[in-house]
Amino acid sequence: MTKKTTDRAPIDWKDRISIDPKVCHGKPCIKGTRIMVSIILDYLTAGEPQAEILAQYPALKSEDLRAALAYATWLAREEEELPLHTETTR
Repeated sequence: MTKKTTDRAPIDWKDRISIDPKVCHGKPCIKGTRIMVSIILDYLTAGEPQAEILAQYPALKSEDLRAALAYATWLAREEEELPLHTETTR
């Protein structure tokens, strides 16, 4: 698989996502909001167009959606290093 080239700069999820035990019970949220990353990922997984997500949550920017995906990617890579409780055998 080849990497897709893009004219967008890579995004560092830590610039846009915070994890604070005092906000949303410590769930990862978009900085300055109480919009949890999991909500964004649920919408994207369901096939919701990015424009619709941004319309429903005016505080979000397209970079926030990219940061949520970058965070999910980081978590998947971290799981390779330190497996979580996600056994998925069938």
